[in-house]
Amino acid sequence: MKILIADDHWIVRDSLKHVMRQVNRKLETLEASDFAEAEAILDVESEVGLMLVDLIMPGFNEFEGLEKLRALYPEIPVVIISVHEDPEYVLSSIAHGVVGYIPKSAKPEEIIQALTRVLSGEVSFPRKIIQGARGQSSIARDAVSATTKHSTEGLEDLSNRERDVMESLAQGLSISGSADKLKISPQTVRVHLGNAMKKLRFTDRSEAIHFAITHLGTK
Repeated sequence: MKILIADDHWIVRDSLKHVMRQVNRKLETLEASDFAEAEAILDVESEVGLMLVDLIMPGFNEFEGLEKLRALYPEIPVVIISVHEDPEYVLSSIAHGVVGYIPKSAKPEEIIQALTRVLSGEVSFPRKIIQGARGQSSIARDAVSATTKHSTEGLEDLSNRERDVMESLAQGLSISGSADKLKISPQTVRVHLGNAMKKLRFTDRSEAIHFAITHLGTK
């Protein structure tokens, strides 16, 4: 698999390349210092399986750029690498369909853990920041009204266990973390999550997580 790292600071790109080698030495990394370079690479490289993208770089105007990127290459998962650690940035990124959000202040081991989750098909968002957003209903409402098409319709159809799984996602837990908390297997978590997503009519996990954070993360 090829990984595209798009960031205008070479030190950040170099650090991420080093981390990617620790995650999997077989991964091939490509680099772009601005949005135009990223587009040029994506237009010719058909095997890019993941993008690590800074929200702020030349030609990439935060969420406007992210929206354009997701529209042009919807099949390629995106992980945001950002200096911003505000809950609203994380929530808005999730609402735009990213599969991960990594603060630049994260320690190497935290980045490795996050990327390992993403590469295994899970999603990864900073638990502390997500928990900081819980109870800040204005941030949640703004993110929902701006980006999501879903309402709370269907919540009453969830079983108790399906709701438990959704609530664990709202706390920023991974599949394995949810399994440990609920004392069930990761596969069982995936089954309950899949059933919940069908009932709520979600097409991808990041969408479900955004919904969980904004609607079930108030405890």
